[in-house]
Amino acid sequence: MSVTVRIPTILRTYTGGNAEVSGEGATLRDVLAKLDADYPGIGARILDESGKIRRFVNVYVGEEDVRFAEGLDTPAPQGAQISIIPAVAGG
Repeated sequence: MSVTVRIPTILRTYTGGNAEVSGEGATLRDVLAKLDADYPGIGARILDESGKIRRFVNVYVGEEDVRFAEGLDTPAPQGAQISIIPAVAGG
C-alpha cells in the first residue's frame, strides 16, 4: 500500500533533500523498513537499537500519534500520510 511520509528537515540529507517521499507497507513497521531500504541510515535515526521508536521522535499516521495507537504495528492504510517529527527542546 502506498503512503506519503513527511520527512523533517534534520533527516532530509538521507532523502536527497525531499520533504516527502512515498512509502509502502501494511503497518508503520513495514513502511519504516521500506524507507530504510530506500534511504539507508534513516531508520537508525527513527528507531533505537532495540527497534523501538526513539524517545524524542514522534510519529503520526494521519492525525494519530502511534504511541497511543498500536505503535509500530499501527496500520498504514493506502493514501495515509505518515509524519516523522523530532521533539524540539527549548527554554
